[in-house]
This record gives sequence, structure tokens and C-alpha cells, in this order.
Amino acid sequence: MHAWQFESYGHYNDALHWVERPLPVPGFGEALVRTRAVSLNFPDLLIIQGKYQHKAPLPAVPGVEAVGVVEAVGPGSKFKVGDRAVGFCHSGGTLADAFIVHNNSAWTVPPHVTDEQAAALSVTYGTSWFGLTHRGHLQAGETLLVLGAAGGVGLAAIQLGKLLGATVIACAGDESKLEVCRMNGADHLIDYRREDLVERVKDLTGGQGADVIYDPVGGDIFDQVKRCVAWDGRIVIIGFAGGRIPSIECNRILLKNMSVVGLAWGQYLDRGSRLPEEAQFKFYEMIERRQIDPVIYRALPFAEVKEGLRLIESREVYGKVVITR
Repeated sequence: MHAWQFESYGHYNDALHWVERPLPVPGFGEALVRTRAVSLNFPDLLIIQGKYQHKAPLPAVPGVEAVGVVEAVGPGSKFKVGDRAVGFCHSGGTLADAFIVHNNSAWTVPPHVTDEQAAALSVTYGTSWFGLTHRGHLQAGETLLVLGAAGGVGLAAIQLGKLLGATVIACAGDESKLEVCRMNGADHLIDYRREDLVERVKDLTGGQGADVIYDPVGGDIFDQVKRCVAWDGRIVIIGFAGGRIPSIECNRILLKNMSVVGLAWGQYLDRGSRLPEEAQFKFYEMIERRQIDPVIYRALPFAEVKEGLRLIESREVYGKVVITR
């Protein structure tokens, strides 16, 4: 088979090459899936640079989620040949003609879900669902502030936040991205580059602040939002796309009676939790009911993987970039 492979860590332009690799053989509880669509994610950039928390042995293949058709199964696999399956691969491996999935981190896909939707669904909606419900305990009637709101997890958080009955404030860096947030259900918009984020949140909430803050960005913007969380509020830390890992003063946590919680969605899969599978089939129902719909910024052919990574690196995108066969 062929795959996008890197033999040493570095920038994708230099490190990533289209090469021939042996076809992997599924082991116990695994299946070999012939690739039909791959969703690109910010962690793919980190994987290629060797900066992600999970490192595959070199030479390695990036890509953490994809959908395709099961071609072979190992002993104990829950799949059968011919199933359409979507899988999450924490250490990468999906930017190839075929990839391996494990029972704990892959699911069948119903006919009403397209390949592009399936490829863009698991990580973004899984992260946002667990962040808002399991970790953030978002309740109907509360105010949700979404940072990086035009990204894949941000738009998923907007859609799910509205579905859960929250008032959603979307924060992004330009008018075009904010318009996408509005089209996906955001009640209020904040351009953090032109507006005072803290004052705008306080104005929109009658001085109370946001009940739940969903933060995949970190960095300088976290230094602002920690000042506009409501009393008894929750900040959910998803990641650090802003580049810097921020900190918070413990006295602020005490005086606001607030919680600062983290979410590493992939660890639920690594630990064999059944919760991600339950959520996955909820998402299928939500798509069928037209309650959610993954936003696809662009679908590119396999030959243009580097262009897709460039779009993510440059922060030009809203929603997801999907690579299709």
C-alpha cells in the first residue's frame, strides 16, 4: 500500500513523503480498513513534529481519524468484512491506503451518514460532547462561551450547546469566521481582535460572566477569559492551539467557587470506556434528526494532504478539512 510517511520529526513540507509501506495485518480485536475519507486535525501537525503526547515508532504515518470499508479482521474483532467503519487512531496511521482500527476506538457507520460526515464526526463532536456534558456539566438556561469557535471542535460545541439549551457566545478572530458561527446557532459573537472580550462577556451576561467556558486555545486568551467566568462556573480546557500553556491563580478559583477541568477525549478510548461508543451512536441519531451537521471547509484529494495541513497551520479554515479517495 501507499501512505504519507515521515521518517524523522519536522515540518510536514519537509518530513512528509508519499511512499510504499507494507500492508498492516490486524491483530486481536482489530480490523484492516480500506480508506475512503480522512479528517485532518490540529494534532496531526504536532504528530509530524514529534510534539504530540502519543508517538508512533518511526517511520510513522499521521492521521488520527478516518472512515472506510473493512477489508480483513483479526480474531475477536467486532467487525466483519464489508462493514463501513470509522476509527480513531491516537498515534496516527490513517493517511494511507488502509489503516488498522481497534474494537475500543472504531464504530460501524449507518447509511444516512456520508463518508465526509463520518470522517469529521468522532473527534470534534466526541470532544465537545464530553467537554460540555461529562466535564462541564452544561445545563439548559446557562451561558456557554466558546473560544476558537470557528474551528472543528468550536463549531461542534456551538451546535451541541444549543441542543443542550444554552445561550452560546462565540469568540473568533474575524468577521467571516464569526458569520459561520452565527449560521451554526451562536446567539452572540465576539471578535477578540477588535473587542474587549472580558467587557463584552460581562455586558452580554448582565455582569455575571459565562457559566461554562470551552477553551481549545489556551495562551493569551485564557488570561482574559479566566476573568469573566461566572460564580460557580466551569472552565473546560480542551487544548492549546494558541501555543502557550497558561496558568491560573488558585485564589481566583477559590473566590469564584469555580472549577477548572481538563478533557483528553482520547483517553476514554485508551482506557476502554464504553461512553465514547454510546456518544457516537447518539451523534448518528442527531445527524438523522438534523440536529447537528459537521461543517466541512474543504474536501481535498489524497495528493493534496500538504495543502490541507497548510490550511490548518495558517488558521484559514473553519470547521474541518477532509481528505477523500
